[in-house]
Amino acid sequence: MLDHAHTPHPLHPIRALRLGVCGPVGTGKSSLIAMLCRELAAELRMGVVTNDIYTDEDARFLRSAGVLDPERIRAVETGACPHTAIRDDITANLMAVEELEADFDPLDLVLIESGGDNLTATFSPALVDVQIFLIDVAGGGDVARKGGPGISRADLLVVNKTDLAPYVGVDRDQMVVDATQARAGGPVIALSRTDPASVAELVGWVLAQLKRHLDGDLIPLDPGPMAPHFHAEDGVTHAHEHSH
Repeated sequence: MLDHAHTPHPLHPIRALRLGVCGPVGTGKSSLIAMLCRELAAELRMGVVTNDIYTDEDARFLRSAGVLDPERIRAVETGACPHTAIRDDITANLMAVEELEADFDPLDLVLIESGGDNLTATFSPALVDVQIFLIDVAGGGDVARKGGPGISRADLLVVNKTDLAPYVGVDRDQMVVDATQARAGGPVIALSRTDPASVAELVGWVLAQLKRHLDGDLIPLDPGPMAPHFHAEDGVTHAHEHSH
């Protein structure tokens, strides 16, 4: 249980931890956010901001799931490629987050969901304090080896829907090995909503980031776009950087 009487570091801003959830279409971003809300809403004061190009479909999904008070779930319609609203011009998202924090002050955690995008999509460190990137086994076992800033440099990589691996012909364990190698040992969680241990691991990671935030020890890092990516050649994975 979070100690709400915790005194933040004197130089640390008293506001919610802002956690970005990013990844390609269909990887399970909304479902992961719903899962975190179910697991943590009794313990933490939470809010959610979603991003869609022309609709509020993700927000409506979360509201219908009953995981939070509907007023705590706000939708941003980006009107363009989703990554522009979380990285290039974060104004709409930043306003939504700040309004949410003002309306429900105090909040412990705000989850910001990117619209579905590609492997290069990452959040601006001016918008989020920490970010999760999702890939899923249904996207293919080679996705982790393809790399990209989200895979290689997000604070956490989630390999999602691992229970589907036998049905889509993917070697789950090898995909996790590839993901870990692509991240140079950075944290990777193999997640399935049907596996309580993996859900507990994800929840534990989020709570650990919140503690770092409250202690003033969490410094947002820029994960891209300059990031190494990986190619599998003759069974060997090589890393290198490109200029953009």
